[in-house]
Amino acid sequence: MDARPLELGLDTFGDISRGPDGSLLSDAQTIRNVVDQAVLADEVGLSFFGVGEHHRKDFAVTSPEIVLAAAAARTKNIHLGTAVTVLSSDDPVRVYERFATLDAVSNGRAEVILGRGSFIESFPLFGYDLADYEQLFEEKLELFSHLLTEKPVTWSGRTRAALQDADVYPKTETGLTAWVGVGGSPESVVRTARYGYGLVLAIIGGSAARFRPYADLYRRSLDELGKPQMPISVHSPGHVAETDEQAWDEAFEGVAELNNTIGRERGWPEYNRMRFQHDVGPEGSMYVGSPETVARKIAATVRALGNSRFQMKIASGSISHDRLLSSIELYGTKVRPLVEEMLAETPASVDAPGIR
Repeated sequence: MDARPLELGLDTFGDISRGPDGSLLSDAQTIRNVVDQAVLADEVGLSFFGVGEHHRKDFAVTSPEIVLAAAAARTKNIHLGTAVTVLSSDDPVRVYERFATLDAVSNGRAEVILGRGSFIESFPLFGYDLADYEQLFEEKLELFSHLLTEKPVTWSGRTRAALQDADVYPKTETGLTAWVGVGGSPESVVRTARYGYGLVLAIIGGSAARFRPYADLYRRSLDELGKPQMPISVHSPGHVAETDEQAWDEAFEGVAELNNTIGRERGWPEYNRMRFQHDVGPEGSMYVGSPETVARKIAATVRALGNSRFQMKIASGSISHDRLLSSIELYGTKVRPLVEEMLAETPASVDAPGIR
């Protein structure tokens, strides 16, 4: 078992929040705030800052690499990546080129998390047919795995022009770190193992423990394929304040607003406080509460899954920038050491490898 400490990180989608007067912030101000949040995350010793890609009015960031490049110029240690890059509606060669460039300007701190995303707006926007949903991701993920070797690539498929001895630049200095974000499909887990990517489990509903079969399947698949064990990360929403009640009150309105906006599109029932309190409880997927409460839940997740990174998704809906900065500071200065103490007292089981 790898004995290095658990890495704690943050993810944001650049949710449009409200200013002091209650009005929605501009996209531009939201993006500037995201960069400031990355700077603070670096200052308080967090390991990773991920920015999602979306193409709808709820979220400001459509080009995460540019935002991350701005953050790279103002940070020193924190790794910078996506959450996620929607590979299905992008070009693998351009994705590699952009992240190799980010890796250069960040001195080797770039990471890419590839996925299909939880929204489909990018498909018609960039001229892709949803009927090709599965094949687009399968082919492009395969091509990207070849590009990661940084050697000339010969490849052909149905969803993109073929490549013949194509050499792609810039080359990185130590290789590009790549993951695949998975929502809970066994087929997606096995595919991630087949191509040798790190696995990010997006747990946005239910308890983390119910994802143990996916973690086990991933590790077993790597073994059966003769590949080295790769890290597992968990992505889940959260918010930290001085007390549980304060964190709940600060987070609820934004969470409800975002859930109801998406719910109207997808036919979900109205989100309410009772459901919220379940979601922030021991069996829910939200890590919202005091530093002690959030730390206990993260430690329990690590014990259940053996994940070597936890990425807390901040800024759900209209949580203000000031409250987000406070949450980030508490997460780095109080939650992180508490989790380390808890895991030192009761570590993850030896049959859940990958702790670092």
